[in-house]
Amino acid sequence: MVEKFRIFIDGQAGTTGLEITERLAARDDITLLQIDPQQRKEPQARQSLMQESDLTVLCLPDDAAREAVELAAGSCRILDASTAFRIDPDWAYGCPELSDTQRQTISEAQFVSNPGCYPQGFILLIRPLIDAGILAPEVNLRVFGLSGYSGGGRNLIEKYQAFSSEQQEAWNTRPYSLSLQHKHVPEMHRYSGTANAPLFVPSVGNFYRGILVQVPLFISELKSGTTLDDVQQLLAQRYLHEQYIDVAAANDTTMLDDGYLSATALNNTNGIQLLVYGNAHQILLAARYDNLVKGAAGAAIQNLNLMLGAQESTGLKL
Repeated sequence: MVEKFRIFIDGQAGTTGLEITERLAARDDITLLQIDPQQRKEPQARQSLMQESDLTVLCLPDDAAREAVELAAGSCRILDASTAFRIDPDWAYGCPELSDTQRQTISEAQFVSNPGCYPQGFILLIRPLIDAGILAPEVNLRVFGLSGYSGGGRNLIEKYQAFSSEQQEAWNTRPYSLSLQHKHVPEMHRYSGTANAPLFVPSVGNFYRGILVQVPLFISELKSGTTLDDVQQLLAQRYLHEQYIDVAAANDTTMLDDGYLSATALNNTNGIQLLVYGNAHQILLAARYDNLVKGAAGAAIQNLNLMLGAQESTGLKL
């Protein structure tokens, strides 16, 4: 008989909660604990389900996630999909591909914080370069992101889907967080190994899902003698055995659509592609993936599987 793990998703009706629920519902090793929709904001009902669960997944705004952790009072293991605990030293950072020891850290942790959508791409691109010594931690980095509007949650989804054709044209692609204080920056800074917080400019596009993270570098910012091919080969070797990370060849035109790099090529998969383009003087590092899967729910399933001792790929597809 297959052991069934009892999972409660607090915030199941949200965008990430629905994506996680869809992937867990079909599994024969999971029992999803359901809350009465009329009681989904009732502390006592939520607390009771947390106590009954083997693991609770929080798909809540930051303040509500903090309140939920207090409500749980240590009665269950917690996987949190908000920003609330991502740089908290008492929480494991839920990026299995971060290092050789991160999977064990996640599997043993009482509390795991799921990574943010934008930080994953940036960290997976930059951390290996710093660890290998070809990019000094002190180099000031620039990061440009583009995501589908689902990244803004239900309110933004409803707003974009209600647009007239004129509004869709006017709101086609819009940079935001121009104070340069996006809530993902501390996470990007902490886990990439950079000495200084990166300058991060995200944009939202008029498409539902998909994400691009781009980091431009000058060759002169790298260790003397480093080439574009060196960067690509370092990334390829680092992630050689990672089933969800594909490092493309340097300047790989097969990744492009008539010369354009699409943000949506990996939608509905848990895959992430790392791309290296450029010339003898400049490099563009890029990562693309589905912001709702590898950028949120897929990463959560990886973490959940590790915490439960299940095969990491269970319930996921490339």
